[in-house]
Amino acid sequence: MIESFWATLKKECAQGVIFPSRNEAKKAVFEYIEIYYNRKRRHSSLGYLSPAHYEKRIIESDNDFS
Repeated sequence: MIESFWATLKKECAQGVIFPSRNEAKKAVFEYIEIYYNRKRRHSSLGYLSPAHYEKRIIESDNDFS
């Protein structure tokens, strides 16, 4: 699973990019993971929903049972 993540990170975030500094690379990776990958990118393990959308559905379904 982690190999798949690293491949995705390289392909979607860093492929063909030459960062001017290590700090720029760290910033780009952080933004990719925290803003895009963790919140917006669809994941097959979540039924091809983004994590944010998946969480919203779970919360809504929990409220339906309250």
